[in-house]
Amino acid sequence: MPRNMGILGKKVGMTRVFNEFGDAVPVTVVEAGPCKVLQKKTIVTDGYDAIQLGFGEKKEKGLTKPEAGHFKQSGGQGYYFVREFRVSDVASFEVGQIINLADVIEIGTTVHVQGVSKGAGFQGVVKRHGFKGGRATHGSMFHRAPGSIGCSAYPSRVIKGKKLPGHMGCETIFRKNIKVVDVRHDENVILLKGSVPGKKNGLLKIFAQ
Repeated sequence: MPRNMGILGKKVGMTRVFNEFGDAVPVTVVEAGPCKVLQKKTIVTDGYDAIQLGFGEKKEKGLTKPEAGHFKQSGGQGYYFVREFRVSDVASFEVGQIINLADVIEIGTTVHVQGVSKGAGFQGVVKRHGFKGGRATHGSMFHRAPGSIGCSAYPSRVIKGKKLPGHMGCETIFRKNIKVVDVRHDENVILLKGSVPGKKNGLLKIFAQ
C-alpha cells in the first residue's frame, strides 16, 4: 500500500479500555471501511495523482442519475460519502477494488484524522472567544456584551478580524499523530487514543503514516 494512504470512517462514540498496567485509557471508537475505489486520477488526465473512495453504502433508489452514472463505472453500488486521497502510486489500485481496515492501519501506529467539529450555532463573544464580560453589579446593563468595537475619526470602521459574535463550530479540524490503541478487523473498528473532531456518526478521513 502506498505511503500516506488512508481510509474513510464514521465516529461511533467514546469509551475507555484498560492497558497492560491497569490504567484506564480514553478512546474513540471509529468504524473504518470497507471502502471501494470509485475512480483513479492521474497527472496526465487531472493534474494530480489520487484515488476516489466511497464509504457507506446507499440504495440505488436514492441516487440521482449523475450519481448512478458515476458509480456504474465501479460496479454500480452507490455510497453516501465520496472523498479523495492523494497517493504516490495510482497504478497499484484498480477501480472497484475494496480497501479494508487491515490494508491500511496497524495496532501501535499513529494516524492523522480529519473531521468537521460540532456546530454550536450563533454564539456571543463570551462563549465564542472566552471574553470575561462586564460587571455583574445591579444596573450596570453590561454583562456579556463585546464592548466598544469601532475606531474614532480614523479609520472610522471596524478592523477586519475583530472578535465578535457569530457562527461557531462546523470547521474542518485536522489532528495529527493519534495513537491506534486497538484494531478489530472482524468488526471494521479501530480504537484511537483520546478524542477526535466531529459528532457521533460524523465522517472522518483517517490518514495512515
